[in-house]
Amino acid sequence: MNVEPTRLHGVLILTPTPHADERGWFTRTSDAASLGAAGVSSRDFVQDSQSRSWKGVVRGLHGRSGRGEAKLVRCASGAIYDVVVDARPTSPTFGQWDSFRLDDVDLRSLYIPRGLLHGFQALTEVADACYRIDAEHDPSENVSVRWNDPDLAVRWPLPVSTVSERDAAAPHWRAVREGLRAHQPVWPSSEWTR
Repeated sequence: MNVEPTRLHGVLILTPTPHADERGWFTRTSDAASLGAAGVSSRDFVQDSQSRSWKGVVRGLHGRSGRGEAKLVRCASGAIYDVVVDARPTSPTFGQWDSFRLDDVDLRSLYIPRGLLHGFQALTEVADACYRIDAEHDPSENVSVRWNDPDLAVRWPLPVSTVSERDAAAPHWRAVREGLRAHQPVWPSSEWTR
């Protein structure tokens, strides 16, 4: 498995090498040794989740305050346009976002460290996103930013068909950004010094 850094500090793209033959293919979806060499402990993941979305649906932008949560995200079926926003006030890439296509062809995964916001848009009729998360969910720590915030100006590739009520009512990045700067969440600085 090849592990490469991205434009956002601490965010990694993991690309497996599938083994294909006349039956189809087989691949690793996670590899402790490859993650460990990049400074990520696979033993820290405590929850696996999956979502199914219809074409055009946007989920996000979501994160967590307090300790935060790291995620390993992949698309098991279909394709998604995955977006991460750096919400770590002392990070060198604070306030910047990047996007990645995750699909069932290239089989790439995205490692998202603590302190980033995450969202995606389904690009295919059906898209199944899988997440490995390193912290149990605590709803009191939920942080959301509006998916169509004008300051972030995320360019979603398709017309947005549906968002949840929560996402439609999420605050703008400017308000969340100022709150993060004022309260300095307890995300470990080691998350972005690798």
